[in-house]
Amino acid sequence: MNIMVVDDSLAMRLIVMKTLREAGFDGHDIIQAEDGAKALEAIREEEPDLVLCDWNMPNMTGPELLEALKEEGINVKFGFVTTEASEEMRSKASEMGARFLIAKPFTPETFQEKLGPYIN
Repeated sequence: MNIMVVDDSLAMRLIVMKTLREAGFDGHDIIQAEDGAKALEAIREEEPDLVLCDWNMPNMTGPELLEALKEEGINVKFGFVTTEASEEMRSKASEMGARFLIAKPFTPETFQEKLGPYIN
């Protein structure tokens, strides 16, 4: 399985990848992008199976990336990993087509619960 981690913070991308391993999701190919614009280019070249994306980033936000993917007909499993975790944000993420929203800080158990249905 090919998983893409999108976050403008290198430290956060590394934490997400470490948490994926700790949650038992090691053995998958993990690629990174530092913003939505770079992620969109990479997704066009090699569509990942799952995208874990921050909400707020420069150049192209997570919601803008999700919208661009929909406009281009790219149907990838997509979810947010973000500090924005209000019910309003969760509703907005769901309305946009995100499959989940994981709030920071998170645990390996949170990843198991939220990502288990999407990672095989």
